[in-house]
Amino acid sequence: MTHILYERYKKELAPVLLDTLNLNNPMEVPRMEKIVVNIGVGEALDNAKALDAAVTDITTITGQKPIITRARKSIANFKLREGQAIGVKVTLRGEKMWAFYDRLVNVALPRVRDFRGVSPNSFDGRGNYTLGLREQLVVWILENKAHMLDYW
Repeated sequence: MTHILYERYKKELAPVLLDTLNLNNPMEVPRMEKIVVNIGVGEALDNAKALDAAVTDITTITGQKPIITRARKSIANFKLREGQAIGVKVTLRGEKMWAFYDRLVNVALPRVRDFRGVSPNSFDGRGNYTLGLREQLVVWILENKAHMLDYW
């Protein structure tokens, strides 16, 4: 079963984009491939329990177990050594990606205080979009995690 947003994209948005962008092949139409959710835990250098809390939080939010990211190189000013755990990340694709995007756009972003939309300048040169969120969004989802798990 495919997600409602994906069906809408295929039936309504893709044909419009094909005509608007003057594309010859339907495979040229821009589409979402994946969503990567990550949390950098700078506190994990001193407190190992902080990383466990981040793993629990991101598992609750995305519905997938994250991988632990490690430092690639040492940085003396931050007291960081190569190979130390510094964060967690999850890559969402397919059905889970569309479900997460639906919850982000319809539940989390409207709850941001003084929300004025997302910045169009956050695209890099390769078509990737970066969106940074603060703790207040995550708190609502975590408080209502039983309801959110039923939602998707």
